[in-house]
Amino acid sequence: MSNVYEERATMIAAGELQSFGPFGREHCKNHPNAVNLQLRQLQPASELWSSDGAAGLVGSLQEVTLQEKKRECWLLRKGSSVDSDEMEYDEELYAAGNMVIWSKGSKSQASHVYKAFTVDSPVQQALWCNFGIPQKKKDEKEILEKTVCIVQSSCVNVHSVTGKDFISPLPFQVSNLWPTKFGLLLERKNSAPDASQSPPREPLPTVFSMLHPLDEIAPVVCRPTGLFEAARVQYVSDSTMKIVFSNCEPSIVMTYDTVQCIHSVWALRKVTPDEQSTVLKCPEQVDTPQGLMPPSFLTTHLRNVSRMDSPGSPFHCHALHNQNRMTSSPGLHSRTHSPSISSMAALSRSHSPGMAAPSFSVAARFNMSYHSSSPRGHSFLPSPNSTANESVLVPEMEPIVPDLCIEQLWSETASSHREMSCQASKVFITSDLCENKYLCFLVESHQQLRCVKFIESNNPSQLIFASVATIPAKDAAPLQDIDAMLVLEANGSLVLYTGVTRVSKVFVPGLLSPTFSLSNHVTHLSTPMDSVSTPAKATGRHIGRLEEVAMPSPVSELRGSTKHHETSWLGDYTFQQSVPYIHALRDPVSSRVTLELSNGTMLRITIPEIATSEMVRKCLQAVRFILPKETAMKVLIKWYNIYNAPGGPSAHLEWNLFVTCFMTLMGYNTERLGWTRNLHFEVPLSPVIAPKKARPSDTGSDEDWDYMWCSDYHRQVVFRHACGAVSLESTDTSGCEESLSSTPALHLDPSAPLFPHIPALFYVLHLLYEELKLDELQRSGGRSLVGLLQQLARDLQLEEYIDLYWRDYPSFITTFKESCIIDQAQMEQMQRPSFLRAEPPCVFSWLSSCLRGEEVAPFPYLPGICERTKLLVLSYALYIIGDDNATSVDVSKYLAKLSAGQKKTVIESALRRPSCMKPDAPNESLAVKLVVWLTSEGFTLKDLESVPFGVALPIRDAIYQCREQPCSDWSEDVCLLIGRQDLTKQAHKVTVAKGKAVSTVGLGLMLEAPATTEAEEEEVGMTDLNQDVISLIWSQDLRVHEARRLLQSSRPVRVSVVHLPEVSDHEYIEEKENKLLQLCQRTMALPVGRGLFTLFSYHPVPTEPLPVPKLNLTGRAPPQNTMVDLNSGNIDVPPNMTSWSSFHNGVAAGLKIAPASQVDSAWIAYNKPKSPELANEYAGFLMALGLNGHLTKLATLNIHDYLTKGHEMTSIGLLLGVSAAKLSTMDMSITRLLSIHIPALLPPTSTELDVPHNVQVAAVVGIGLVYQGTGHRHNAEVLLAEIGRPPGPEMEYCTDRESYSLAAGLALGMVCLGHGSNLIGMSDLNVPEQLYQYMVGGHRRTHAGINREKHKSPSYQIKEGDTINVDVTCPGATLALAMIYLKTNNRSIADWLKAPDTMFLLDFIKPEFLLLRTLARCIIMWDDILPNSEWVSSNVPQIIQENIGNPVVSEDLNMETLAQAHDYIIAGACMAVGFRFAGSANSDAFDCLYKFARSFMQCLTSATATVTGHYNLQTCLSMVLLALSMVMAGSGNLKVLQLCRFLHKRTSGEMNYGFHMAHHMALGLLFLGGGRYTLSTSNSAIAALLCALYPHFPAHSTDNRYHLQALRHLGVLAAEPRLLVPVDVDTLKPCYALLDVTYKETPWYEETTVELMAPTMLPELQLLKKVKVKGPRYWELSIDMSKGTQHLESILSRDGVLYVKLRAGQLPYKDDPRGWKSLLAPNVNNRNSEVRTFKPEAISTFTSDAALVSFAEYFCKSSESVKHKRDTLALFSAILYECVTQENPEMLPTYIAIDQAVRTLEQTEMCETFALWQMRLVLELCESRVLQHRLREGAQGRGLLLSSEFLPVMKNSADGTLDRWLTDNSHVLKSYMSGQSLTEDMLSNMLACFLVYHSIPCLSKLSSTHLEGSTSFPELLLKFSQLGIPVRALLRLGPLLLGTAGFWTGQLAC
Repeated sequence: MSNVYEERATMIAAGELQSFGPFGREHCKNHPNAVNLQLRQLQPASELWSSDGAAGLVGSLQEVTLQEKKRECWLLRKGSSVDSDEMEYDEELYAAGNMVIWSKGSKSQASHVYKAFTVDSPVQQALWCNFGIPQKKKDEKEILEKTVCIVQSSCVNVHSVTGKDFISPLPFQVSNLWPTKFGLLLERKNSAPDASQSPPREPLPTVFSMLHPLDEIAPVVCRPTGLFEAARVQYVSDSTMKIVFSNCEPSIVMTYDTVQCIHSVWALRKVTPDEQSTVLKCPEQVDTPQGLMPPSFLTTHLRNVSRMDSPGSPFHCHALHNQNRMTSSPGLHSRTHSPSISSMAALSRSHSPGMAAPSFSVAARFNMSYHSSSPRGHSFLPSPNSTANESVLVPEMEPIVPDLCIEQLWSETASSHREMSCQASKVFITSDLCENKYLCFLVESHQQLRCVKFIESNNPSQLIFASVATIPAKDAAPLQDIDAMLVLEANGSLVLYTGVTRVSKVFVPGLLSPTFSLSNHVTHLSTPMDSVSTPAKATGRHIGRLEEVAMPSPVSELRGSTKHHETSWLGDYTFQQSVPYIHALRDPVSSRVTLELSNGTMLRITIPEIATSEMVRKCLQAVRFILPKETAMKVLIKWYNIYNAPGGPSAHLEWNLFVTCFMTLMGYNTERLGWTRNLHFEVPLSPVIAPKKARPSDTGSDEDWDYMWCSDYHRQVVFRHACGAVSLESTDTSGCEESLSSTPALHLDPSAPLFPHIPALFYVLHLLYEELKLDELQRSGGRSLVGLLQQLARDLQLEEYIDLYWRDYPSFITTFKESCIIDQAQMEQMQRPSFLRAEPPCVFSWLSSCLRGEEVAPFPYLPGICERTKLLVLSYALYIIGDDNATSVDVSKYLAKLSAGQKKTVIESALRRPSCMKPDAPNESLAVKLVVWLTSEGFTLKDLESVPFGVALPIRDAIYQCREQPCSDWSEDVCLLIGRQDLTKQAHKVTVAKGKAVSTVGLGLMLEAPATTEAEEEEVGMTDLNQDVISLIWSQDLRVHEARRLLQSSRPVRVSVVHLPEVSDHEYIEEKENKLLQLCQRTMALPVGRGLFTLFSYHPVPTEPLPVPKLNLTGRAPPQNTMVDLNSGNIDVPPNMTSWSSFHNGVAAGLKIAPASQVDSAWIAYNKPKSPELANEYAGFLMALGLNGHLTKLATLNIHDYLTKGHEMTSIGLLLGVSAAKLSTMDMSITRLLSIHIPALLPPTSTELDVPHNVQVAAVVGIGLVYQGTGHRHNAEVLLAEIGRPPGPEMEYCTDRESYSLAAGLALGMVCLGHGSNLIGMSDLNVPEQLYQYMVGGHRRTHAGINREKHKSPSYQIKEGDTINVDVTCPGATLALAMIYLKTNNRSIADWLKAPDTMFLLDFIKPEFLLLRTLARCIIMWDDILPNSEWVSSNVPQIIQENIGNPVVSEDLNMETLAQAHDYIIAGACMAVGFRFAGSANSDAFDCLYKFARSFMQCLTSATATVTGHYNLQTCLSMVLLALSMVMAGSGNLKVLQLCRFLHKRTSGEMNYGFHMAHHMALGLLFLGGGRYTLSTSNSAIAALLCALYPHFPAHSTDNRYHLQALRHLGVLAAEPRLLVPVDVDTLKPCYALLDVTYKETPWYEETTVELMAPTMLPELQLLKKVKVKGPRYWELSIDMSKGTQHLESILSRDGVLYVKLRAGQLPYKDDPRGWKSLLAPNVNNRNSEVRTFKPEAISTFTSDAALVSFAEYFCKSSESVKHKRDTLALFSAILYECVTQENPEMLPTYIAIDQAVRTLEQTEMCETFALWQMRLVLELCESRVLQHRLREGAQGRGLLLSSEFLPVMKNSADGTLDRWLTDNSHVLKSYMSGQSLTEDMLSNMLACFLVYHSIPCLSKLSSTHLEGSTSFPELLLKFSQLGIPVRALLRLGPLLLGTAGFWTGQLAC
């Protein structure tokens, strides 16, 4: 029987027994598997290559049949996700048949399917794997792609959590896949070795790696550690080496050698470059036939895919590497080696020929299994020469570079029983309670678990393996959470081990362990298993299981070898059917594990934790930290057994149990000590801790009542009521006293295991106690700890510690009397650590010394345990002492780290963490440093709430300072800590945006389309603008509606023609149709403007196509509203009239898509219209996607697809779009794409491609965009030649030559944009001179370069002679010069462009070209442009100015020429002003341009119009109007809107399509992006605008002669978001806020600050110094540009949302424009004392904080129940008022706590002095130098957070109470000070309060300074200052020490 007793002594109970079945199994039953059939028919053949076998219906039907038994396997792991709230859950991956089911579930939530996958062929294995995606930048961490890999026979499907799917074909049959840190390891399946058939040769690699599903599979190399092969690196090609385990952290692989029966451990790492080169170089050995092979045979074999040579060629059966044959096994023992792959094996697996070949290319690489075409393939025996001959044919190919290398770390010593030892069936890593790590592997044949201890060295890849221990085991499973493992012993009992130390048996309720005798045979156990049906004959079931040996789990076939033994073993038992027992363990997750029973059922059990209470856990941590490892381990195991014995204690008794256990281990007899005897935990304890009996019942018993009676709590309550003094003893304790006094003195047992360590343990527990004092939530734990500490302190005779504890808990400590006597000899046995000082470390005293400015010694702390201490001590060091380096270099000045091993204090360098501060900001205030550091340490507001109020005050103060003056670029966490929600929200948006593009960026309101009244409103395509913002920007009128009305093109137009009586009906209809044709010219031009108006205003829904408004070209004729249509055939309509307008319509629709939207390739293709007539619209849509950057996502395949269609418009849209998306990237693939369309960029011998002219134009501009600003020499040379490209001999290049020449000029300008004269390496091209010649004409130069052949013969159509045709080349050349010299102020070039000033020369130049020249000249002389009319007129030459207004003109002047020249030059200068001030809304520029626009309009209506010509005036007016709207872009200016509306209405006469386009573009620019965008004046933007606003507009809708219409949309590239929208962070609605915008100094003006009311357009960011949100209504916030504009740019790019927060008591401007309504406007400012006027009801106008509103509701309103507490209510109201008006509501608890503390003191009810300590710290902070200094500086003009009236009142009250006590009890204090022993009634709570409050040091210090002997006051003063006692205490103690008379005379003498 004794034996059972022993067993029970160390048995623990497992908790939470549940029957277990994989969730996936249930789910599979209901999963629609036959769905595959339908899927099959839908899939195109190309997607079926992954299936195995015939791809037809037959194959699928076979899969669905149920004959084959499903093989199932599953894995479980601990779930980890950042976003879910569920702390702990399990994930299960279940595979059966063709399905894989990934499910999640936890205690609180039932399992649910997360993802389910169905594949085409049976799943062989499913596993989780994380692939790393390396980042482009070096310093960035690589992103982990979490995936599930599903292995089928021919491929691996990889599904990532983010939704990406990959299919990686497998080039060989795989036996197993292993997840590693870097990706997957693949083990090749070995075909049966057949030595007789093949010559000895080098085997193929057996282990391969795949770092990413898209990467190639590469062989793994190994680096064995052997005697002979030190540095030899080779492929892992040993077929006898099997992988049995892989692990990510540390990255290791374990292998098993099947011949030598040895397990080895390898480090897996990336391969080094020299290892790569070693492996790839072929050793030159010619001792075998293969030696003759060329060195690249490896790759022939591996790569023959790409060449697609016949896989049947038998040659490929040859070796990979002809390495030295001596040792190919990585092991130490070389041995002869049977070749593993024979030619015969080549036929082991042949793929069905129906498979698509290319996709299988990889198969040919590593596989021996080729479809051998000839029968010779089987028995082919190569002779040496044949090999050599064939190998000559092998093509040279680059070798496959290995990615990973395994390096041998450890190998087990060879066992003598080689024939028996078998492969490990389970391998895992576990750690023990003392953090040692073990690699354990289970060898089932020996029924033992071998555990190898390993240590991680400084080099992370090197692990040091130590000893091997073996544990007898049938099965084992690690339990990570509790640092233990569960072992199933051969006799069937479960045992818990931590590391290799046995802890105890595990008792599973309801399961018998087979060791029990069968006499007590239980027929029926009531366990959860009843519900599970068991098979009648378990053995049958078992034999059935043997067929499942090939289970694809990592544990797969490894179990096979032992199954037979088990079955036979089971057969012997007779009780088998009735009593199931455990025969395997599986799926351990954290502390849960599944038991597999002999009858096939499975149970899931939870192994209990080592401790549930936080307190006990912390104590155990501290104990483990300080004790030697072996001792610590014993203690922890002992505790674990006691705590978890069957029928263990309930949680609140855990502490009592811990104390008893702990003291017993130290050698105390807890039965004899009074206070521990009463620590009740329902189990009697003998000197040896006895096994606990099971609890009798849960209903309660007398014992529970006794427990209550004896508890400290009960005592406390009794004491408090008795009389408030100390001489109270409940009957209970007095009884104990009497009985104890008679007994002999108590002794300790020196043989107890912890006896020698008592001092060290005492000290770490004391530090833990100090740590607990800093956490409000743990203080009760501290109190429990004090009981234990005071006992140890008494016995170690540490008086000062007892004094400290008594001061903290006066009434509690006085109840303890006993001490145990430890005699001297025993004292010497104890190891007194050097860090145990006589003076106790007290954290409050330390902080207090900091505040008083005294020198402080480093405070001791336990790393990893006392984190709060470390945080607060360093915070004080930084903020109060003001040491900048406290948190970085000087940590050791303030913290002394205890170290466990050597018993002395060490200042470790490990404390010196790299500083989290940015060193480049020396001027940051301490407050900022503190807040940023705290955040980096993970300190949050929640933590701050649990810091005691006195300690927290300086931190709160720092936070408040930061809140007032925040920095705009702090991280989200910092903003959260300082309580600025506005900034937090802003920072959150930034972090989200950095992570990935999110469609919800910007205003949450952006996404809801505003409700529209009419249904057809949708079709207009302009409803997506954000109404809230628009209504704030233009609150007074409906100008946006007007713009929308002018730009809509989806409704019929109104055709009003008066029916004159003499007109016949037929003619009338024709007249109406002609009128409609005129109106349609306008309608077709509208989309260009509409695209600008709705720019980037819409986030598309990925599941719906983009709504494109129709282009409606019909009309309605009043009065009957009859339909007028152009297709009636009555009038001639030009062919293809609408093709370009529908292109523009598509662009307009596409430009609505915001750049931040989520758009992918599939969605772009999904928008492709079905009907061919919409093809032009789609072409425009593609171009628009390029302009907003989404076209980069379109797959290359699709681009190719669209271009091969040969649809002209699609090609134009696509080429321009792709180029715009790749602006100035020099992207090679796009360059190739464009070059195909430009004959000049193709080699001279290439085929003549018939590329439509307009597509060539688009491609040329595309080259300009892709190479913008790069100064690329070759392209510049070609484009320069193309400007003057002569017409070809046939008809090619003869039509629309102007637009091609212009495009070449624009492209050349873009390539060399702004480079000016420093064009690197182009001096020989003479670019400016050549352009000048193109501009003014002259002799054509001979065509140099590659294309001269093409231009040999002149054109047969156009006779140009050998002079340059200036009409063609001038515009392009002029603009090219303008762009190359843009903003360079190069006067010599500008003078070339001056307008001629003689009549003779003026006659030679087209007036239109004068406009271009003037514009070009002005933008080169950028800084000379002035926004006034004098400057504009100064561009007109003298001759014109003199004669333009003259009535008398000499006859040799042509008036018409002069007038035209004058108007065009003025228009050109106006355009220049528009460019210079684009997007600035500069009022001078506006006035100047508006004046010219009016004068042109007057000219149009006046008689002089005939001189210049109507067309010319109209052109000039259009250009000036465009210039105006460029300046006012995005501002919606009314005057410009009126001009546009006036011109919109003019449809008759000369108004053609082009003019309408210009006017509506002006209107679009005016409301650019609905007022959110404006124009930039960067070089790139000006280039884009020059393309878009080229001053020659098309004459009709198909006119592309002078300028390609598609280029009009490039203006979008100049748009930039500069609207700043304040959004109230509480309501999330846009609002008004005042901004101060400060401009940098420039040559034209000093630094100036202007006040703007946001939402507003900001000026260009490079002009700004800072932007600041002004008070008083909103919290201030400034964005400083001196650090760069990125922060503001990121805000503007996300809809310009700037979060702002209303200050308390303020109303938004919308509700209260003048600020008259704001509540308490006068009151708050004067802070008058009439607080009573404040009504708590008004709180809601102050703050939206729910907590404050409720506080006002419940604590500040008088009601019946609280009448007698009127003063309390008044106080609370005053506190609330103070907090809210000063805007620090977080101070409310502090105020109340101070008030409570003082009240408790007044009622003399303080039984712990904790609150008084806090009070003292608060007062010391107020008197501290830091604060005094800050008040003197007066920078903020404010002191501490606490109000100036409140603290003095509280201080007086506390002082008064203590002084009254002193007058009555001065003798008590005197005797305490003189060191006499005090009686109990004298040791009162009030004495402790007095000592704490007045910071009087403990006795030993006082006695050492001989205060008693002092005779005079000055002497006392000196002594007191040495002790650090403040003067206020001296004034009270002086009279006592000197005697009253002496005291006063001393004072008078002073």
